[in-house]
Amino acid sequence: MPPAHPSLSPDAPIGALAALLRTSNRVLVITGAGISADSGLPTYRGVGGLYDGELTSDGIPIEEALSGEMLENRPEITWKYLIQIERTCRQALPNVAHHVLAALEQKLPYLLMFTQNIDGFHRAAGSRNLVEVHGTLHRLRCVRCSYRASVPSYEDLAIPPSCPRCFSALRPDVVLFGEALPMKAMTTLADAMDEGFDLVVSIGTSSAFPYIAEPLLWAITNGIPTVEINPGITPLSSLVDYPIKLGAAHALTAVWQALEPTLPLPG
Repeated sequence: MPPAHPSLSPDAPIGALAALLRTSNRVLVITGAGISADSGLPTYRGVGGLYDGELTSDGIPIEEALSGEMLENRPEITWKYLIQIERTCRQALPNVAHHVLAALEQKLPYLLMFTQNIDGFHRAAGSRNLVEVHGTLHRLRCVRCSYRASVPSYEDLAIPPSCPRCFSALRPDVVLFGEALPMKAMTTLADAMDEGFDLVVSIGTSSAFPYIAEPLLWAITNGIPTVEINPGITPLSSLVDYPIKLGAAHALTAVWQALEPTLPLPG
């Protein structure tokens, strides 16, 4: 597929992305676990990256341990691995890629961040127009009543924690395996797509899930410029206009320097 903007050389995708950002009014950025790799987090499906290809210490796949069914029937199992993941996230910080995207949100007329990640790094870096489709580890909710709370860490939680109001179980406000995506998050994305985008950028995601791939495919079908930042190959790498085969921090550092050569890197 030829680039949507033939005047921009496909041999210079960093320059192409910088040029597109200069002229775009509405930008959609989709991020996955790869954007947090330079913060020291492994990239297993955006949930902390601790068990890629291996069974847990309980002899079950991580998908089973972190499932809605397991949380209901054996909450101590699910919480055991949630705590391990949260501890890994707690010891890390947002990297330059998160900070560049937050700065771009301030510079551009409209930038919507749609992330699979539950580490909270986008918000910590300053992004505000943010859809955390899988939720965040640092918000807890009761499984029975309306109790909600934000916590800086899990360090002082009883395991499994209980609701201070009704004494039912607490859970993180995240989408576990086998659970439905939150309607509000998907509606926000759908409404924004109805208004249109000038540019769609995918960063650090394998695009394995349909709801992650669909915005890119929609843009490709409608002739909207698309960029993929990922050092690996994904099912969409050959379809996007500008594949950038770099890690997120490396690529977004270069993009910022192309856009703002006289300014220091954000963060």
